[in-house]
Amino acid sequence: MAQFTSTVYQNEFLPDGGTDVNAIVTIECVGAGAAGQTGSGAAGEVIIVDTSGSMGETNMRAAKQAAMVAVDAILDGTYFAIIAGNHKAYLAYPMVQTGPGMVQMNPQTRRQAKDAISFFRSDGGTAIGAWLNLARALFDSVGPLSQKHAILLTDGENHNETPQQLDAAIRNCLGQFQADCRGVGVDWKVEEIRKIAQALLGSVDIIPSGMDMPAVFGDLMHKAMGRGVADAQLRVWVPQGAQVLFVRQVSPTVEDLTGRGAPINPLTQSYPTGSWGDESRDYHLSVRLPAKAVGQEQLAARVQLSLGPTVVTQGLVKARWSNDPSLTTRISPEVAHYTGQTELATAIQEGLAAKAAGDDRTATTKLGRAIQLAAQTGNEEATSKLRKVVDVEDAGTGTVRLKRQVEKADEMALDTASTKTTRIRG
Repeated sequence: MAQFTSTVYQNEFLPDGGTDVNAIVTIECVGAGAAGQTGSGAAGEVIIVDTSGSMGETNMRAAKQAAMVAVDAILDGTYFAIIAGNHKAYLAYPMVQTGPGMVQMNPQTRRQAKDAISFFRSDGGTAIGAWLNLARALFDSVGPLSQKHAILLTDGENHNETPQQLDAAIRNCLGQFQADCRGVGVDWKVEEIRKIAQALLGSVDIIPSGMDMPAVFGDLMHKAMGRGVADAQLRVWVPQGAQVLFVRQVSPTVEDLTGRGAPINPLTQSYPTGSWGDESRDYHLSVRLPAKAVGQEQLAARVQLSLGPTVVTQGLVKARWSNDPSLTTRISPEVAHYTGQTELATAIQEGLAAKAAGDDRTATTKLGRAIQLAAQTGNEEATSKLRKVVDVEDAGTGTVRLKRQVEKADEMALDTASTKTTRIRG
């Protein structure tokens, strides 16, 4: 059985008149088990492969191999289906016209699915919203599933739908399943695919070369199969008169959950976190309280993780008012670290957007700030990727120059990695 623990990092002391409390809540899960195997109900997996004409022979061959590797990693008993996507969405396996659109994995269905994948051919355009809508319909067709996850691969922009059609499809799938999204090559839009992944509580990344697809798909499916906790909710209670300023996941990636809260009662909001494996996640909570007199103290928030109605762990965020500057001026190292990591993600994305728009001055300023923050917070991955886009003169001051020649894949890799964070050192 999965075991959860939580730890709160904060400076609980506020100055006279102070109102804002910040805390990092670390939640760790051990013993999560395997997807669909731990008694909470069956799991479902949908593999969505871009089969548009732009994939070409080489990428299509690698994508077929990748999809087969993913099929091999799906645990027996898991419901699954394969979608081939171009300007339409096709159910490649199982080959049914009515009734359930997914079958349970076993040696026979595994072999049949791989046979179906072997017939994929690249042709047509790209309509990702249609692919997502079909995935939801497939999940719905087999009745209640405790865990629903998809892997989505594309190599191009969503040319055969309007942005409004894609947005409508994302809304249709919101809260229905999770999706890890990958783009191969450099002809897809990071912003477009990140929007899908963030809405569906998944990840986004670039696969620079088609030959890397099988390893990436295998890793994604192994991780999905290791998430034995089907669905968890982060519950945040604050006292009467308090205001939640924001709730963010800040590790392993930055994800703003603030707008996704659903009321449990007038003082409690519930935020989706999706499925869990054996892992640790950090959340940054900011709460505004009515100021109290020096010497008073108050519970500022109660942060709980719940599986359905059952609370499995909780952390308490506190506030104490003091006139001792040695107490009130302390900054929690964890809060400072993740505040910097969140600013880093924004600086990278805004810097790359300015560069794409031809605004070199803003791009230099933003990416300079990004290299400074990456150095301060020890984010070596961000530093390494930034150095492929800018020449660093002084990381400490954020003094950089834009490189004259930059590979598009390097810019896209920096963009997709912008929300990945590193934990506080030592």
